[in-house]
Amino acid sequence: MEPLEAFQTLDLRVGRVVRAEPHPKAKKPSYKLWIDFGPLGVKQSSAQITDLYRPEDLEGRLVVAAVNLGTRVIGGFPSEVLVLGVPDEAGRVVLLAPEREVPLGGKVF
Repeated sequence: MEPLEAFQTLDLRVGRVVRAEPHPKAKKPSYKLWIDFGPLGVKQSSAQITDLYRPEDLEGRLVVAAVNLGTRVIGGFPSEVLVLGVPDEAGRVVLLAPEREVPLGGKVF
C-alpha cells in the first residue's frame, strides 16, 4: 500500500465534546466523552487525558478523532472513536484540535 493510500484509509474528523465525565471503571485514569460530529452524529470515546484536562474544561472543546477504527469496550463503556493527542515533555496527552471554528464532522486531509 502506498503511503498516501494508507493515510487515506484513516477517517479523521473534527467534533465537539458535548459531555465529559470521569470513567471510574477504566484500568487507567480516563474520561468518558460524548462528541458531536455533526452529520455523523454523537459518538462516545474513552480518553486517557486526565493529567491536563478536567471534564468541565472539555465540554464545548473541538477535538480531532479517528472515527473508523471500530468500537472497543473499555470498562463497560463503548469507545467508538479515538481522540488524538500528542505527548508533552512530561508524557501528558495534549489534545489535537483545529486552531479556529470549523464545521463539525469536517474531514482532516
